[in-house]
Amino acid sequence: MRRVAITGAGTVNALGRDVAQTLAAMAEGRCAIGPLAFEEVERLSIRIGAQVADWDETARFSRQEIALYDRGVQFALTAAREAVAQAGLSLTDAERLRAGVVMGTGGGGFTTIDDAYRAVHAQGRNRVHPFTIPRLMHSAAASHLAMAHGLKGPSLTVSTACASSNHAMGQAFQMIASGMTDVMLTGGSEATLCFGGLKAWEGLRVMSPDGCRPFCATRNGMVQGEGAAVLVFEDWDRAHARGAPILAEVVGFAMTSDAGDIVLPDPDGAARAMRGAMAMAGLPPEAVGYINAHGTGTAANDRSEAQAIRQVFGDTPPPVSSTKSMHGHLLGATGAVELLAVIMALRDGVLAPTVGHVQADPDCPIDCIPNVARRARVDAALSNAFAFGGLNACLALRRV
Repeated sequence: MRRVAITGAGTVNALGRDVAQTLAAMAEGRCAIGPLAFEEVERLSIRIGAQVADWDETARFSRQEIALYDRGVQFALTAAREAVAQAGLSLTDAERLRAGVVMGTGGGGFTTIDDAYRAVHAQGRNRVHPFTIPRLMHSAAASHLAMAHGLKGPSLTVSTACASSNHAMGQAFQMIASGMTDVMLTGGSEATLCFGGLKAWEGLRVMSPDGCRPFCATRNGMVQGEGAAVLVFEDWDRAHARGAPILAEVVGFAMTSDAGDIVLPDPDGAARAMRGAMAMAGLPPEAVGYINAHGTGTAANDRSEAQAIRQVFGDTPPPVSSTKSMHGHLLGATGAVELLAVIMALRDGVLAPTVGHVQADPDCPIDCIPNVARRARVDAALSNAFAFGGLNACLALRRV
């Protein structure tokens, strides 16, 4: 097993248009959840979310590119540019054959789907945009990232609902660690904040009308966000030899299945994922100084995750926070954005808070870093993602 370094990171989300803005907002406990603005929003009963406001695609892409890129792909390409620039990544033709992409998404080109259905069914048109299929396919972001950066190794998309980007990053980690590849762009992208996307989620009755308050006794549901985060995973020796900045080391990954209910989580599956990541990393429970929780703000998820954490760590678990309280739930992209908070904890010693916390819940007996960021030295940390269908993925990272 080869060591795996993170040498670059990029993001677009409601908190910021890059990593620096995002981490500053997390450290300040800033909440980006607010009123939504898009076509037919007045027909929704849930009208809040963490939207990337004032997104000007014409300032970033040509007219020909815009015709091909769904909003989620635009986020991914923008985040990847930042990540590649930070990593100082320059590949020879031979090196491009051993570099690839693994991206996560839950909905694919959801805004494209929404626009096409509206055109055909509501507006009565008999034709849709000729690039509708290339825009909406789940693999679009991975393909465009590979093309934009000339990466000719393995490139694929993982779609496991809200664990998609954690599964994607885990696959990228394993590819490098096993020697299959040397460099991978990985993370997730999502843009489902549109009428059709939110109308479908309203049917589940898990959405909050007034805010995301993970682990709080007053919590009443999740709040959706949008955006992307892309990271450069690289063989440690290669990164070290070229003097690349190393943000953190990926040291463990595990994935499990509850094999139980399509929507209700099982604490055992989450606990096994955390234990598996720690076992691969060789980390005892006392070595973990921070956990970025899945923490959706729903009654069932938060209670189940808190129980799983107590199963693994006993009566004195490490500090835990859910940054979804600030940037919303980015579905398939959320784990990638949350990994930035893990890097901040390891590199800068700043633990992002769980904002909006009003009252402790006895069913969630954890230290959720309520409302205000905390300073602490963290040598190792976990990032959790637990999806509908009982699909669990946990990453373990170590400070450099």
